[in-house]
Amino acid sequence: MKQRKLLLLLMVCTLVMTVLAGCGSKKDKYDTVLENKKIVMATSADYPPFEFHKDIDGKDQIVGYDIMVAQEIAKDLGVELEIQDMKFDVVLESINKGNVDMALAGIDRSPEREKAMLFSDIIYQAEVGVLVRAEDADKYKAIEDLKGKKVGVQSGSTFEEVLKQIPDAQADRLPKVNDLVLSLETNRVDAVLVEKPVAAAYASNNNKVTVSSIALKPIGDGYSVAIPKGSDKLKDAINKTIKRLKDEGKLDQFITEANALSESQ
Repeated sequence: MKQRKLLLLLMVCTLVMTVLAGCGSKKDKYDTVLENKKIVMATSADYPPFEFHKDIDGKDQIVGYDIMVAQEIAKDLGVELEIQDMKFDVVLESINKGNVDMALAGIDRSPEREKAMLFSDIIYQAEVGVLVRAEDADKYKAIEDLKGKKVGVQSGSTFEEVLKQIPDAQADRLPKVNDLVLSLETNRVDAVLVEKPVAAAYASNNNKVTVSSIALKPIGDGYSVAIPKGSDKLKDAINKTIKRLKDEGKLDQFITEANALSESQ
């Protein structure tokens, strides 16, 4: 009987040690990226000038500010960049689960998100843009003008929190910005909250909408690269690239080039 108990105890200990070893062997995404010679990026390519689809030489490509930054990260790591396009809420889920190596999709850091993922240094300072119908430009000039109105926001974005600055506003949440703008055009919402350069990009390509002078405060300081938890080495490598781009003035250059690309849609 004692021998059986001892054998059972040894088996349990072996199982526990195996589980612990498995937990401890989880790799930093940095190591995985170098082994695979590829970094997989999640994005939601409906957010010009940060990420959007564009026909270039007859081929549909995902381009934009975030893509330019991602290409530099891949270049510094000496690996290929693979872009996976998905809905914004799925982007966040993919990072939480570690299904991708990084995400660039106009992502604000927030206390809630920081519990689930790592964030790089800021790559773009946040500004809130308010899109309204061009015919309503004189109607909506201050926050109070939108009181009780129906306002579109991208589901899963921090603009859901920004919306709370508008008294009694009714939220219309959709996963894609294109659909939000269509809702605005067809009078299903009275305004849409997006990043200011995004609002400007849509307005420059659509004379039915315009950027309002309404001023709202962003929730976060700006956009960052999101990275799965436990990948501090990859975070450090990404921050090294971001510092280089800032020192070289490349980030300002990228936003100018991305805006020009989106305006030529």
